[in-house]
Amino acid sequence: MKTLTVTERLAANRFVLDEEQPHIVVHQELAKATGTAARIIAACPAKVYSWAADGSVAVEYAACLECGTCLAIADPGTLEWHYPSGPYGVQFREG
Repeated sequence: MKTLTVTERLAANRFVLDEEQPHIVVHQELAKATGTAARIIAACPAKVYSWAADGSVAVEYAACLECGTCLAIADPGTLEWHYPSGPYGVQFREG
């Protein structure tokens, strides 16, 4: 039996995105001023965060593993984060 890589295992997950209610909001100016922006971009295991061309933090909600790493390292007030409601969010599956 082949051992799957982490990338292969994560690719089996299913993401259901709530287009009307994102579960992550980045308060851009505060995140940049406190250094939270650079930390969450570097620390997110799913690479949800990246720098946008305009210097803001882009968020790819559909890739979120809901691990809470970003919330744990963010300065207070820089992120609004909650688990997606109902049928939305990540559904972990074996590859």
